[in-house]
Parts: sequence; structure tokens; C-alpha cells
Amino acid sequence: MKDRTVAGILAILLGGLGVHRFYLGQIGLGFLYLLFFWTFIPGVIGLVDGIIFLVKPQEEFDLKYNNGKVSPPPPWTQNNTTPRDSADEIAKLHKLMRDGIITIEEFERRKSQLIR
Repeated sequence: MKDRTVAGILAILLGGLGVHRFYLGQIGLGFLYLLFFWTFIPGVIGLVDGIIFLVKPQEEFDLKYNNGKVSPPPPWTQNNTTPRDSADEIAKLHKLMRDGIITIEEFERRKSQLIR
């Protein structure tokens, strides 16, 4: 899966050689950049490409360069629930357990995941 940040940095640093296009699987464009790198035009275009990659929303980048596969969220955003959200979820789980939809073990397992 292609990473938007890697593509942006490659475009800014090595865009004149088309390295970012090879990384994104656009081999033809990569060779075109290589063919004209001596004119410095690919370098300018690579700089613009890099800026566009870095400001483009992740979903839009995934649709175009990752065949619509959604990238996993960054690790620092995972398990980003507030205490109130956790309390609400635990209350919902407790109701499911009380109604007999989930077992006590399942309730405890899910509750420990929310508390972490």
C-alpha cells in the first residue's frame, strides 16, 4: 500500500528524477521525468506534486493510488476514545450481557479492550 507522506517526500526531494512516480507504480511517467530531468521542468513539477500529495486528503489519495483500499489510521489515533465514550460503550455492553446476547466472558473481554 502506497503511503501519501512517502510519495510527497520523494516528490519533493527526488521529483526531478521521477522517483515518486516509480514508487506510485506509474512507470511511464517515471521514465518521462527521467528523460527530461536535464530541463529542470520535472523538478518543478515534482515539487508541486509533493505539495499536492502532502495536502491531499488520505481518502482521495487512497482512491487514486491505492485502488480504493483505505489506509489504516495512524497509530497515534487508535483507541482515541474519551472516558465518556468508553462509559457509554460499557453500559451498552452491560445491557447486551443482561439481555443474554453476549456472555459474561465476552463482556469482560470487550470491557478490558475499552479500558486500555
